[in-house]
Amino acid sequence: MRSLDVETRVKVRVSPGATTTQLVGRHGAGWKVRVSAPPEGGRANAAVVRLLAGTLALPDRNVDVVSGRTARDKTVSVIGIDADETERRLARACDAR
Repeated sequence: MRSLDVETRVKVRVSPGATTTQLVGRHGAGWKVRVSAPPEGGRANAAVVRLLAGTLALPDRNVDVVSGRTARDKTVSVIGIDADETERRLARACDAR
């Protein structure tokens, strides 16, 4: 399903300052991501948005960190695809590595 009316919330655990930016895999009920950007000035959050938007084949404007902006554990809003499709795309990206 693809509609701007659909919003999905995704829990992520972020490791900033990594050597590479990548989706690592499951982390409890959420996902683990590594970003090379430092956790200063919102750069790590911007990297998380770019990574997830690219992985989910959505424009950056459809992905937003809605809680945990200064924490490793974040909740990200994804607009345009439902929860099942979001999970499928994230899992497929991890399997492709």
